[in-house]
Amino acid sequence: MNDTILLQRDAAIATVALNNPEKLNALSFTMWMRLGEVMRELEADESLRCIVLRGAGDKAFAAGADIAEFEQRRANARVAKDYGDKIEGTMRAVAECRHPTVAMIHGVCVGGGLEIASQCDLRICGASSRFGIPINKLGLVVGYGEMAALIDLVGRATALEILLEGRVFGAAEAKEKGLVNRVVADGEVEAEALAAAARIAAGAPLVARWHKKFARRLADPRPLTTEERDEGYACFDSEDYRIGFKAFLAKQKPQFKGR
Repeated sequence: MNDTILLQRDAAIATVALNNPEKLNALSFTMWMRLGEVMRELEADESLRCIVLRGAGDKAFAAGADIAEFEQRRANARVAKDYGDKIEGTMRAVAECRHPTVAMIHGVCVGGGLEIASQCDLRICGASSRFGIPINKLGLVVGYGEMAALIDLVGRATALEILLEGRVFGAAEAKEKGLVNRVVADGEVEAEALAAAARIAAGAPLVARWHKKFARRLADPRPLTTEERDEGYACFDSEDYRIGFKAFLAKQKPQFKGR
């Protein structure tokens, strides 16, 4: 059922919605798989400049995985590993997407929902949004990939606080912890997230992709190679660089080509 993930396109911005509002957008296995497929399809789209991820409706980004499926999908370690490997593939599709990603967070963002949001580049939420990963109450652990993204965002001590306590907390605390970039009034979440996406889309797309690539590489402790350092100058050979500085001198808005 492809309607488990809704895809909307507005020029260079795509909006991907987790569509299970009756269960606060809890992710079924089908939703996990389809989200990965959609993100990989969008990854290949050269004309795209930003992706907004959200939950359907205004009550939840996502309330985690659909626990009703656990008796089948996580019945024991063997089947849980297959389930986990597939979910991790979806997480990587979000995290490693070359296009910038913005999480538009209404309401509840817990468990797997928070893990998805943590893979995005920006997170914008409403004042009444709620966060947490209370899976210790289910006897579950987060996988290494999800934990790595959480630690990258908030640091080891805060990540362990979130996981060990399993507490659900509000937007102000999420901002203080570094889980979200911006907190706005509930009624302004959509407008603010789309405005952020529009600002990203107005920039040079190659530059956005390079910045994402460089930030990911700098998380690796290995020293940069000469070739990697030299890539930081590749932008000066791009058409977008010529468009950008000429538009600046002419006091015009640049119309970037992505090449």
